[in-house]
Amino acid sequence: MDSPDTPSTPVPAGGAAPAPAADAPAAPAAQPAAAKPAAAKPAPKAEPKAPPPPPGPPDPPPPADAVKPAWLTALEAAHGPAIVATSYWVGDWSVIVQPAHALAVLTWLREAEQCRFDFLSDLTAVDWLPREPRFDIVYCLYSTSRRHRARIKVRLADGEAVASATGVWPAANWLEREVFDLFGVPFAGHPDPRRILLPEDWQGHPQRKDYPLEGPGELMIEDPHQWLELRHRQREAAFE
Repeated sequence: MDSPDTPSTPVPAGGAAPAPAADAPAAPAAQPAAAKPAAAKPAPKAEPKAPPPPPGPPDPPPPADAVKPAWLTALEAAHGPAIVATSYWVGDWSVIVQPAHALAVLTWLREAEQCRFDFLSDLTAVDWLPREPRFDIVYCLYSTSRRHRARIKVRLADGEAVASATGVWPAANWLEREVFDLFGVPFAGHPDPRRILLPEDWQGHPQRKDYPLEGPGELMIEDPHQWLELRHRQREAAFE
């Protein structure tokens, strides 16, 4: 029951709620939802840098306490101006020789009494691109009577020739042909300067550092019909 001091608020018909008083505080307006920050894009991964090309073989100088073998002392006395450097590595002595004097030095190493390097155990090459001069020609020598070893190196620029050693060791014949075939290094005076592993019409030299991995030569012709036509023309020319 209402108090006589409190005026009653009439309820309109239909049961609708009464309107708020004019001086009643307004309800706070709904705040817009805060926009979500855009997801940060991951930074692009940096391309891995290619390792720098090797500067060349170590060829460290011999240690101060290393005792030079008799053959090396004799070689320095006989052909000192022809020697570029002397190196000692993993128990073996290496002598770097000027290309113009290579044949004279190799002949002397075979014939000199202190040396008697009668066996050419290997002859190979190393491509040190982009070093200049680019190639190392490596002669691995052994004396069957003195039982000592030597490694002779000749550094050549691309296209530069060195005298053939086939007159000193007949075994150099096939070894020099292999180096020519795979590296493109010419040997002046070689009796049979042909490829030995690859066909004569092969393009390039596969052991060079700049040789394409997919291979040049016939693989550059993608159309097999073109390849067959080229081979057919070459065979026809061979029979003419």
